Amino acid sequence: MEMRWIRGPFCHLQTSDLLVIPKVASKKRRYLSVSLDFFYFFVHHRAQSLFLERRFYWAMRQLFGIRPTWQRISLALLLWCVGHAASAQSVENLRLWSGPDGTRVVFDLDQSVDYRIIELDDPHRVVVDLQNTRLAGELALPSKKTDLITNVRHGIRQGTDLRVVFDLGARAKPQSFLLTPAGAYGHRLVVDLVPEDVVPAAERVRQAVQTAQTGERKMIVAIDAGHGGEDPGAIGPSGSYEKTVVLEIARELKKRLDAMPGVQGVLLRTGDYFIPLGERYQRARQAEADLFISIHADAFRDFRVRGSSVYILSQRGASSEAARMLAKSENEADLIGGVKLDRGDDVLSSVLLDLSQSATLEYSALAAENLLNQLGTVGRRHRKRVESANFVVLRSPDVPSVLVEVGFISNPQDEQNLNSAHHRKKVANALAQGIHQHFMRTAPQGTWYAAHRSEQRYIVQQGDTLGVIAQQHRVSVNDLRASNNIDGDLIRPGAVLVIPAGS
Repeated sequence: MEMRWIRGPFCHLQTSDLLVIPKVASKKRRYLSVSLDFFYFFVHHRAQSLFLERRFYWAMRQLFGIRPTWQRISLALLLWCVGHAASAQSVENLRLWSGPDGTRVVFDLDQSVDYRIIELDDPHRVVVDLQNTRLAGELALPSKKTDLITNVRHGIRQGTDLRVVFDLGARAKPQSFLLTPAGAYGHRLVVDLVPEDVVPAAERVRQAVQTAQTGERKMIVAIDAGHGGEDPGAIGPSGSYEKTVVLEIARELKKRLDAMPGVQGVLLRTGDYFIPLGERYQRARQAEADLFISIHADAFRDFRVRGSSVYILSQRGASSEAARMLAKSENEADLIGGVKLDRGDDVLSSVLLDLSQSATLEYSALAAENLLNQLGTVGRRHRKRVESANFVVLRSPDVPSVLVEVGFISNPQDEQNLNSAHHRKKVANALAQGIHQHFMRTAPQGTWYAAHRSEQRYIVQQGDTLGVIAQQHRVSVNDLRASNNIDGDLIRPGAVLVIPAGS
């Protein structure tokens, strides 16, 4: 039997307990035992409507065998209301997530709570007091603590409050907030413990970027493994987590890129922890990345759907209903992963796609085409053209950004492939080749790619301008004019232009 609690100052009963109701017949007093499961359902969910109908009397007679006097009815409702109003909240689970920025503690709750946090020294501790809260059962503490948290203790305080103490190996600053239900999670209390000596994310990203000493700088690719930590992403039929398989592909892609002479990969997520969507593209900007690629594994209600897809940001609406729904799903990651939202300073909602971002989108589209073509060499493509939608993670105004769905983890065959190390390496290699081809064509002056690129030629198409052609090939308009002896801006369709090498 599923266990539920009816709580109050005068009662503490489980639904498995029996409620004894007096049954009067002649002059003898007998008793009828009724499961609280039924009584709770009947009184709470049905009493209001049955009170308004004469059937209530018939129902009470049939079910309880008693005369439903108003005194009995009122007493039953009063006892339930008093108990319900004074019910205590409960902690159902406790989880720990460790990352380079600190440790995240998550309390799973049955409802929102009032709480306070206390910092203590000698030794370093953080105390969380949850008012009028108890444990739903035996608290299953994580068997493996983190580098920061050395022990977790708990107990009852002042008879009604739950106190949880985190023993720390070093001083840390707690940051906390409550989350309302989202995805598979209910109410949550999140406590982030940030060590005082932690290296800021921006500095770590900058340290990860190395510049070639020859003066031919490397192209930087920021690699984002989607989801992580509290947010598992999509879950396959056999229980595979999207966050796990895409991190493995991201790591493999970095290896492939770092092995190339003119490019370097930077992993934005290196372990099983969550990074807010907006912070992901901000870290790419801090790395001065030339390309941002976010890796995901799609899911759909129809398990037969499979194959890879590539997406870019849309300035207007989505290119398809499927793209719109995917963007909506991916954009909910902050709610599931746990982000304290400040609507008064919501930068994302006020981003304006200006001319500089329009240029970024063109460059993103070129990269996406190369990636999609290469993915077609290692498996089925779900979409044969690049799709677009309003993905939060792709909203960088100056870093070309692409989102790649490497397959449908909801499809059994795709899930099996994504769990294969051999297949993941093939996908990573395809992505690396797509990036290499893109940089070979578009890398700007001063890079290894530009210095080792042979002379290219371009046939002018209807509607082309010098500015558009220069932008597509990452060259300046003046260099394009000089290489083709053009004095003004007039070019004719069909003309062959030389794209200057090393530009």
